[in-house]
Amino acid sequence: MESLLVITNTDAGTADEETLDRALASLFDHVSIEVTATSNPGELDGVLHRAGSRVIVVAGGDGSLHAVVAALHRRHDLSKAVIGLLPLGTGNDFARAMEIPLDTEDAARVLVDGHVRPVDLIVDELGNVVVNNVHVGAGAQASRRGQRWKERLGKIGYGRLNLGRAGYPIGAVLSAVKPPYLRLRVEVDGEVVVDLDQPVLMVAIGNGPTVGGGAALAPEADPEDGKVDVMISRAIGPWARLAYAAHLTRGRHHERDDVIYLRGERVSISGDEFYCAADGEIYGPERHRTWHVEKAAYSMVLP
Repeated sequence: MESLLVITNTDAGTADEETLDRALASLFDHVSIEVTATSNPGELDGVLHRAGSRVIVVAGGDGSLHAVVAALHRRHDLSKAVIGLLPLGTGNDFARAMEIPLDTEDAARVLVDGHVRPVDLIVDELGNVVVNNVHVGAGAQASRRGQRWKERLGKIGYGRLNLGRAGYPIGAVLSAVKPPYLRLRVEVDGEVVVDLDQPVLMVAIGNGPTVGGGAALAPEADPEDGKVDVMISRAIGPWARLAYAAHLTRGRHHERDDVIYLRGERVSISGDEFYCAADGEIYGPERHRTWHVEKAAYSMVLP
């Protein structure tokens, strides 16, 4: 590896810039490095246009990684890309999934000493990508509410040492008070696993195992196995919801009788209007969505 193109977000704070500078300082003797900041899709596209054969290093969190992967996918350049990750986000769930150190200086050493391995990607019928996880129902509602709290609490503290990570747990608690029961038809690899006569609390489709900074929503998901993990919760009653939430905090909810947990390559959801939370981005309402796995869609530098 001879050259790195490091992409940061112009909204990064001073603390993140200082952390990144310390991380990169140890690499200058090994590789040539260009650091560039982008603030919108147009700028990002321009930077990727001149990436050439360089390793593209995302200095940021799951949202920043999603933006780069999505842009490369749109450009039809993703399959040729090699991506590195310096986790500067709040949750860093995909870094956790790939066992990339959360200490940025340790993660920088992976860029020199690590191995390039292929990684899977989730893509919907419109060509939108999901790097880590997409979920609907109570989880998406929690994310919608949690995002507001993340923005508020992220202002309390300094740099990454702020209360923003508490946003998702707060959103989850608020959503548990009045969760959205949905009647959905869920198909996995063409087989109906839940139909409209069975209300569900939430459905999660995981390439990576965790969301919200470590909540193991799809605890057995592996971004390198060529499949997604599908978790469907039917914990509708109040006691069932409390028990489900308690098991979720320990990553054992998928063992419950009212939870369906399986793997597949193609997942379709239709029925009641629902919102989606995909890599932290909320969109909807939707009435139908289909996702499939693109195996070994791109490569990453990993430990």
